[in-house]
Amino acid sequence: MGSPTFWDNQEKAKETIGRLKPLNALLKPYEEISAAAADLATMAEMAEEDAELATELEKELPKLEERLQAFELQAMLDGPQDAANAFVRFQAGAGGTDACDWAAMLVRMYTRWAERHGYGVEIQDELPNEEAGLSNATLKITGDYAYGYLQGEEGVHRLVRISPFGSGDTRQTSFVAIEVTPELDDSIDIEVKESDLEMQTFTSGGPGGQHQNKTQSGVRLIHRPTGVRGESRTERSQHKNYDNALKLLKARLYKAEMAKRMAEIAKKNETKAEVSFGSQIRNYVLQPYTMVKDVRTETETPQVQRILDGDIDEFLQAFLRLKTERMNRKK
Repeated sequence: MGSPTFWDNQEKAKETIGRLKPLNALLKPYEEISAAAADLATMAEMAEEDAELATELEKELPKLEERLQAFELQAMLDGPQDAANAFVRFQAGAGGTDACDWAAMLVRMYTRWAERHGYGVEIQDELPNEEAGLSNATLKITGDYAYGYLQGEEGVHRLVRISPFGSGDTRQTSFVAIEVTPELDDSIDIEVKESDLEMQTFTSGGPGGQHQNKTQSGVRLIHRPTGVRGESRTERSQHKNYDNALKLLKARLYKAEMAKRMAEIAKKNETKAEVSFGSQIRNYVLQPYTMVKDVRTETETPQVQRILDGDIDEFLQAFLRLKTERMNRKK
């Protein structure tokens, strides 16, 4: 950035500044915590002879510990795409209308989580179910480390409750699969040949009546060699939907390639396990008792409504700690 020619290319300069922002988000708190720790060390020496300082020290130590824990968590986000924006795709599985309603509930949950953290949320694509809820949907969550924090949410989420669409006297189990993909920046070049793409167009969904979009503006792109897809239907412009679909397609191709290199392609590619019993990563139980439990980390809470309102940080943090522990063991 100190180069005299830095601003000669405005677009490239803005990209560089964008890459600097998440780095500063890590370096600045590190410097602040280091300075605070040095101040408390000095205070501790003086507190040996001053009772008032000893009392003040006791108040300040928990504050520093809390800041350190938050910084520790952020420092775990050191993957090549952890600082990126995230695409979060929801696919209703077993459970019929209840599963579609569950998909809509999860879209709301992650939207609330994003809003709590000051992230931008954009509906990239959605396909409503005729009776209620969503058959599938894709959110784009924009903000520093959005992908890093949400990466552990990929998998099948299971809901147990009394169905509002049934007789009201039996429990219904529903499943939704979530896929989390990083948005690629321009520094990563994923080559997609035009000849390898199959383009499908379809009528975008809408509320009906005079506002319904009846043009073939929705776009689905299929990468023939791999079968990987990207689609968008929320824009009125077919050109914009094409750009969105291509960006999502490239992100999925990158993710699949990274997974292949890590010898985990079976878990990460487009061929998902059946979205039904035994495949879930987390259970949400509303009846006969209330409980949310992650089967990987054993993290649990009876406060289901708080979780459904987007307060899911304890689950995100538990996954990141588990991931870090496993990586350290491999080393």
